[in-house]
Amino acid sequence: MNQTRRVIVIALTALLILVALFIPIPTNASAPQTRTLEVTARQFAFEPATLDIQRGDTVTIHLESLDAAHGLYIDGYAVDLAAEPGKRAQATFVADKEGKFKFRCSVACGALHPFMIGEMNVQPNFPFVRATAVTLIATIGAVVFFWREE
Repeated sequence: MNQTRRVIVIALTALLILVALFIPIPTNASAPQTRTLEVTARQFAFEPATLDIQRGDTVTIHLESLDAAHGLYIDGYAVDLAAEPGKRAQATFVADKEGKFKFRCSVACGALHPFMIGEMNVQPNFPFVRATAVTLIATIGAVVFFWREE
């Protein structure tokens, strides 16, 4: 590879790394945190019905039943709580998968039990995405830089 081409590869790689490091990210993104979420269950709904968290967060869910025995099972996670009326149950887990996950009542609580569903939204961890982008760009730059034409 001639000297001019090497300089161009280095400059482009450095520019892409700088873009990946300094491009604005959403202001609601932060480092993983410890979160405590209060969820109440009553026939036939959860409140809140939607839980928003960030990937990497350590989440503790406190479930309180207001009227009958209810459960809370989160699809894709090993979380399954059961709470009696007036009593609370809790579970702690790390939100290590991004996406939308349904949660549902896991204790038969009446005729509309199958419709007692909520949703947990796990947002991406932008610092992790940024670090991955920088690593990928640097690796591609190194491969191109050291690649020799035969």
